[in-house]
Amino acid sequence: MPGVMPQMPDFTKMNGMAEFAKLASSMPGFGAAMQGLPTLPKIPTAAIPPERLHELQSNYSRDAAELLKQAGAQSIDPSSLKDRRFVDTAWQSTPAYAFTAAWYLLNARYLQELADAVQSDPKTRERIRFTVQQWAAAAAPSNFLAFNPDAQKTLIESKGESLRQGMLNLLNDMQRGKILQSDESRFFVGKNIATTEGSVVYENELVQLIQYKPLAPKVYARPLLIVPPCINKFYILDLSPEGSLVRYALEEGHQVFILSWRNADQSIAHKTWDDYVQEGVLETIGVVQEITGEDKINTLGFCIGGTILATALAVAAARGEDPAASMTLLTSMLDFSDTGVLDVFVDEAHVQMREQAIGGKNGAPAGLMRGIEFANTFSYLRPNDLVWNYVVDNYLKGRTPQAFDLLFWNSDSTNLPGPMCVWYLRNTYLENKLKTPNALTVCGEPVDLSRLTVPTFIYGSREDHIVPWKSAYASAPVLTGPQTFVLGASGHIAGVINPPSKNKRSFWMIDSNDERLPADPDTWFEAAAEHPGSWWPTWSKWLAGNAGEQVKAGAAQGSKTHPVIEAAPGRYVLERDF
Repeated sequence: MPGVMPQMPDFTKMNGMAEFAKLASSMPGFGAAMQGLPTLPKIPTAAIPPERLHELQSNYSRDAAELLKQAGAQSIDPSSLKDRRFVDTAWQSTPAYAFTAAWYLLNARYLQELADAVQSDPKTRERIRFTVQQWAAAAAPSNFLAFNPDAQKTLIESKGESLRQGMLNLLNDMQRGKILQSDESRFFVGKNIATTEGSVVYENELVQLIQYKPLAPKVYARPLLIVPPCINKFYILDLSPEGSLVRYALEEGHQVFILSWRNADQSIAHKTWDDYVQEGVLETIGVVQEITGEDKINTLGFCIGGTILATALAVAAARGEDPAASMTLLTSMLDFSDTGVLDVFVDEAHVQMREQAIGGKNGAPAGLMRGIEFANTFSYLRPNDLVWNYVVDNYLKGRTPQAFDLLFWNSDSTNLPGPMCVWYLRNTYLENKLKTPNALTVCGEPVDLSRLTVPTFIYGSREDHIVPWKSAYASAPVLTGPQTFVLGASGHIAGVINPPSKNKRSFWMIDSNDERLPADPDTWFEAAAEHPGSWWPTWSKWLAGNAGEQVKAGAAQGSKTHPVIEAAPGRYVLERDF
């Protein structure tokens, strides 16, 4: 309705998929996060079954007529406003605002139902659904000062100060290239986050290796090497003392080493996937072996860190080496058959574009995949929570976000060298070659993950939208050693960072001694039992079974060959993307 909210299409007259696809493809992109996402074309093979379309149109006409009737009587049903964006009493107490919100929710729901009804190939369906999700999130009346009564109230009460501050926030974010999600002035890496005591004992162009000071009088002989994701800083595993997986492992008696990936700049823009495997993991494994005097070490990889770790161990196996006593994979993928919503960003055209732009192809200089692009992309996977919520608070209301360490870390992303990034995109997300024995050659060796026979602890998060839990589970058939799978509640990060002291959430596992997992994840889930609290103690007990005997903890860090370079968290983690 003109004057109430932006004009909505007359969906009752939308007679086919062509018109719907035209609407979806006409929506603008959303900054850097949308860069490279192919424009949704008209797809002649995509269609909504006529009977389903007629049903949706009938339902829409009925609901729209009822809503208009309520608007005429100035009595909007409060149950139609069950959305946290419209919980403020100003939305429900004023008929005009109540109608605006209800009209928007009706149309957004209808659009989503249309997208869900499309019959096409899976990628096309997901792209349509993703486009509709982005459009609907952006079009909410709460995002516009003219239609947001709460923001208008703040404007009046602050005598215009909220608008002035909001414009300053907008200008600052435009310079940054992303929306501020946390009060970053409150956090200092190495001072109030990433504070576990340790030392950098090795570094090369790609990584620093941190060895932590023991926190138990006796430690397990076999050390633990952690490979965090290279698209974020390592301190997600050491955010605060009470939520630090690093500190927890130390308190449990493990000797802990962790990689701190360098935030790539142009000086290392030429680095490849092979370099990340060789210099990032294989060389540091050797350093850990030398410092501790142990031939076998325990290993842990988180997200893409798990993919790099498994690739490195497969390269070592091809060389006749067997350095790992165990492997832990946290929300990692080895089989990329189902990559979740991220699949909408990856196709042949997109990968070729990236290869030409930053991959160093045909003699062109290599570039960087900017960390800020990763951060924005991940934010738009949850647009209402991580984008438009902050548009309203930061710009319309002129507020400064609350200090939240997890969101501070989320914004502290790292750049990747172009050649490394495009190899990863093509050979995993696009062509899914990593799971196939000998389909890839890395560091001069054929990669066969089935040669990894070490005990493996595989963790997935039930609500993970980046690594769907069934995709994490799909790593099991690729590997051949004894396996344990644990499914945690919550998402990609909150499910992993779940310390026992908080006594939050729950996890699922099969209480048996079977060394092989069922082929079907649904079969596994039916047999699994839910346990309250954190999965960390279960992992720690499993890890202890592969960690050897306990010995007196040493006071020194590093060795004669690899002396201490500087105190943790080191220089590399302090390099920011902007």
